[in-house]
Amino acid sequence: MLNQNSIFKVLLVLVLVGLCSLYALPNIYGEDNAVQISASRNATVTEALESKVSDILAANNISSKAIEFENEQILIRLPDSDSQLRARDLLDRELGDDYVVAMNLAADTPDWLEGLGGEPMKLGLDLRGGVHFLMEVDMNEAISKALEDAESDFRTALREEKLRYRSVDVRDGHIDIQFRDEETLDKAEFFLKNRNRDLTYQELDSLVLRAQFAETKLAEIRDYAVKQNITIIRNRVNQLGVAEPVVQKQGAERIVVQLPGIQDTARAKEILNATATLEFRMVDQDNDVRDAQQGRVPAGSQLLNDKDGRPVLLDKRVIVKGNHIIDANSGVDEYGLPQVSISLDSEGGNKMSRASRENIGEPMATVFIEYKATGDRDANGKLIFERHEEVINVATIRSQFGSSFRITGLDSPKEARDLSLLLRAGALIAPIQIVEERTVGPSLGQENIDLGMQAIVWGLFLVMLFMLVYYKAFGLVANIALAVNLIMMVGIMSMIPGATLTLPGMAGIVLTVGMAVDANVLIFERIREELRDGRSPQHAINQGYDSAFSTILDANITTFIAGLILFAVGTGPIKGFSITLMIGITTSMFTAILVTRVIVNAVWGGRRVSKLAI
Repeated sequence: MLNQNSIFKVLLVLVLVGLCSLYALPNIYGEDNAVQISASRNATVTEALESKVSDILAANNISSKAIEFENEQILIRLPDSDSQLRARDLLDRELGDDYVVAMNLAADTPDWLEGLGGEPMKLGLDLRGGVHFLMEVDMNEAISKALEDAESDFRTALREEKLRYRSVDVRDGHIDIQFRDEETLDKAEFFLKNRNRDLTYQELDSLVLRAQFAETKLAEIRDYAVKQNITIIRNRVNQLGVAEPVVQKQGAERIVVQLPGIQDTARAKEILNATATLEFRMVDQDNDVRDAQQGRVPAGSQLLNDKDGRPVLLDKRVIVKGNHIIDANSGVDEYGLPQVSISLDSEGGNKMSRASRENIGEPMATVFIEYKATGDRDANGKLIFERHEEVINVATIRSQFGSSFRITGLDSPKEARDLSLLLRAGALIAPIQIVEERTVGPSLGQENIDLGMQAIVWGLFLVMLFMLVYYKAFGLVANIALAVNLIMMVGIMSMIPGATLTLPGMAGIVLTVGMAVDANVLIFERIREELRDGRSPQHAINQGYDSAFSTILDANITTFIAGLILFAVGTGPIKGFSITLMIGITTSMFTAILVTRVIVNAVWGGRRVSKLAI
């Protein structure tokens, strides 16, 4: 008999709709106004701090719904936005610079639902409020660092090849290598051209070989600097504890950072702008540090000061840089003194192993490097950064070590925690400057949500009213499918990791509400056509669904492809719109074709029907 439901089809609809409904449920419970406390580089969050926070709030008559300690962060749930603002200001003042105190919104999802992985949809900056930064990478510094690496590599390679040179210097975007005679210069040029194909070479007077990066290599350096800085900024944002941040490339040299829920721009800027890193170098034992203090610094050496202002003469060659560090943890050594345990990647481990094997009994220095803005700007209006270097530790190499070792000689556990946190988050490949800064208040975000919800509700109501009036009982079936479609969209958006609902995304939902009934209109019109041609109701239903399917599929696939293109080439708001559009197309096809068919078959299928209310 026609229009019978199979068990598989019914189970498929029930399971998928039930699953999406379950994960859409957290959005009903809403969110609490909250204050979030996380450690800055100088402290750690403990349960003792939780008690202190509770006492501070009680002493100032600020009631809280709950205080939760989890993942080295304290989350204070408050009854309203006024209490949230008072608590933030109070705790920020009482706890000082050791902690990051930020306003946020915390999901009020029940524990049983959280246990199943249920979370509400993540809201973007335009809906939740927060801070927006547009940051620009200092490409000159990125290229300078690459030249310094190439200089160090030249020194090592020429020494291993036993090709004697007078000097190797970085000058104005190129490397000049001076040799003792023409024969050595020719051999070195042949050797380096085969070894470093990313550079171009030119012979100058006075037995100088000049090396410069090729244009393709410069483009690669710039792209790498932006990509690595994005990765490191994401790590730092995670340390800040921001839910669903947006960190993405914009143009060739810029990075967009959006931190929903964060209103304290000063704290965010402090963490994002930190540019410190480490370098490990050998101490120069062959030359007198007092001569260097008089201005006679030998070629290949550099004079720096340690933390107490004492001069240290170092070899310019860098054994390992901070970008090879993959993990760092603070602790104490066997004497109870603070230390930082460091793990290197394979390349850094090999370099450290080779250097320590060749220099057993020699002192090695740990150099702390930080870039600070001078306040001045160059001819292009960009901030000028100044490089500050300081020796924080000098230790004698007792034995060969590789990818794991430790730094001792630190002044305090606080300094060890500070250093380990900074190294864990990563060092920026090149300094960055904030060229645009915006704060979106939570009240404006709430207004956007309210207006967006009104648009969705009115759009849904008018479409449902039209379908009910025009298609009668079948219109009611389409309306049920439309409601299911909206629930499934919300459920899927809540399930997808990293999916964020923005204002354009809400526009995508409104558009999908209108588009979702297109398929039902095609099906219902085909059924009416079959009835006018004298077909029986059962044959009309069957033919209506079967005949309209190919048209519905073609129309939705072309729209889905357009959404894919928008997602691939768009950024920010365009991506948010395309995601909701593609999800809406998928769910509307499922509900319009499968869900309505199951309902129609259950009501009219398998029995004699003389007339259809369509």
